[in-house]
Amino acid sequence: MFVGMWMVKDLLTIGPDESVGNIATLMAQHRIRRLPVVDKAHDSNKLLGIVSYSDVLHAFPADLNPFSSVANDEFSQRMNGTSELTAADIMRDHPLTVLPQDPIEKAAKLMRDKKIGALPVISQDHLVGLITESDLFRAFASLFDTHEPGVRITFDISSGEDVFPIVAELIKKHQLKLHTLVSLPHHSRALCVIGVFGRHTDKLVDDLWKSKHAVVNVIALTP
Repeated sequence: MFVGMWMVKDLLTIGPDESVGNIATLMAQHRIRRLPVVDKAHDSNKLLGIVSYSDVLHAFPADLNPFSSVANDEFSQRMNGTSELTAADIMRDHPLTVLPQDPIEKAAKLMRDKKIGALPVISQDHLVGLITESDLFRAFASLFDTHEPGVRITFDISSGEDVFPIVAELIKKHQLKLHTLVSLPHHSRALCVIGVFGRHTDKLVDDLWKSKHAVVNVIALTP
């Protein structure tokens, strides 16, 4: 799976001159926690940076909730007519990015390692999407999503074992359909998880035991 398959393409963006007050209002109205900053002046959609919920929060006085309905007016009064902060003042420039063709696990590892909740997706420096933790959850859930009844079988494997040949042989032998195969050879306990459909899944389980692959559990899959 690739980033481009799961990223959000229809994005709300802002220019570098957008006021912090307006950014807070946009986030509150659209219930979003980050806004990409792009070069709107030249209509290029070139990514300049990203503003997060916490960036906006830290730009306001500690005793003022920037996402409340009265925050904008109160903030303006406290500024005493001076220039209000803009996206360019608070954005994180040169943010970490990924490409649409990057494998989705690359985005997941970056988010995990850098402790961030989203990554802009770019193509030739231009913003084409955004992938978030929620998108990763959707992608992961799709691995085990099903549209017909079946079973998910988890069984032990040897560390480094190429388990595909035995699974392919048993699927063919019992005339089943393979939906998912996930091998976890580097897990604390080396495992393989398969999702299969068909009438004789119980016979496949029996043959796994006979092949000295201990079956950890069998879970019914329902559409």
